[in-house]
Amino acid sequence: MPKTIYVLNGPSLNLLGERQPEIYGRATLADVEKLCRATAKRHGLAVKFRQSNHEGEIVDWIQEARAKKAAGLIINPAGYTTTSVAILDALVTLKAPVIEVHISNIHTREEFRRHSYVSKAARAVVCGFGINGYALAITGLAALIGVKV
Repeated sequence: MPKTIYVLNGPSLNLLGERQPEIYGRATLADVEKLCRATAKRHGLAVKFRQSNHEGEIVDWIQEARAKKAAGLIINPAGYTTTSVAILDALVTLKAPVIEVHISNIHTREEFRRHSYVSKAARAVVCGFGINGYALAITGLAALIGVKV
């Protein structure tokens, strides 16, 4: 049975491809999911892929990943990056590695976007590669947990 990783997406990522395509590109969240599943499969991993506009639901999924002993977790917290201590508190309970992903380079954008609470719990951060950052994060996570890369 393959190891399972969680890929969690925060608010407004359901509008990917429509919302600010000049920043986030034209790919949809369905495209991201397809990319994640294909990349994970190459590494012998299974994926739980989810998106929510609700902070508490994301916290619940992080706790689910902990309870089910997920091999790792990738999160694009989107708007919760700069605000959610609750998501940070949930992430620090995980024993598995956490990778933070952002489609845009948050460090070249508005000042308020440059601070991430989530980074405090992340083993690594990938930003600025568009949706390909998810594939990079999965490949990096696979290396961290010792599966085929």
